[in-house]
Amino acid sequence: MLRWLLALAALAGLSSPASAWWEYGHETIATIAMASVKPDTKRAIARLLARSDLLDTPVCPARTIEQASVWADCIKTKPYRDRYSHAYNWHYQNVDICKPFDIKSNCPDGNCVSRQIERMARLLKDRSEPMRVRVEALAFLAHFVGDLHQPLHAGDRHDRGGNDMKADYGFRPNSNIHSIWDGLLADRAISTPPDGPAGLLSGIPAADRAGMADGSVEDWSRENWQAAHTAYEALTGDACGPRPATRPVLTNEKIVELVPVLRLQVQRGGLRLARLLDEALG
Repeated sequence: MLRWLLALAALAGLSSPASAWWEYGHETIATIAMASVKPDTKRAIARLLARSDLLDTPVCPARTIEQASVWADCIKTKPYRDRYSHAYNWHYQNVDICKPFDIKSNCPDGNCVSRQIERMARLLKDRSEPMRVRVEALAFLAHFVGDLHQPLHAGDRHDRGGNDMKADYGFRPNSNIHSIWDGLLADRAISTPPDGPAGLLSGIPAADRAGMADGSVEDWSRENWQAAHTAYEALTGDACGPRPATRPVLTNEKIVELVPVLRLQVQRGGLRLARLLDEALG
């Protein structure tokens, strides 16, 4: 009976709504960033996270950079949902991939992920802000840089970031393109040897890391919007063609092709987060 109940719980977990990048993607990006920042920055991060009790979210701790990287998803649920309902739209920007790139009209009043990355970096850097505000900014920043590098948070086809485009992932049916890139493909890519944060970081020559972290947040938005084209093309053959009449399948051959694409997204996210943290705290 116990084995049966555990199996049932596992199945329920598989069918439950996924957090952005699930946990693995966000935590991996945060770990890469922590391994890449300057020593002074690392100490400043530790001092800020030591005061994470100021957030008053004990159900959603932020005592480590990995916990901080998923904090912004955790607070979207009870008991903090009402307190942070204003931040719901900060996790994404649904820029139409079938029109010229235009961030301004897709980010009303700054309520999108790219503008919030810039805002949180400013708040984190400002030593005149209260400690609680800066701790919160650090947690939001660690999360939003990860969100931006999940392509379906940067571009879509008016389908809620791919949530409304049903698809099958290899042998696993009844998913959608957003969940595939959020977790199923991300888990596969990050776990592909050399796996984990250290493996991903070791795959980038030290001389190339600064160049990968270069550019503005808007540059990164355009790049990830373009990556969203790749996500749709892999399933439909034409990112802006007619919607498929039947549920498309991401075959294992396509999954193998996309693994290096998604690994690059995580690598870029980690190094760019490190750069922003160095600029704010170093």
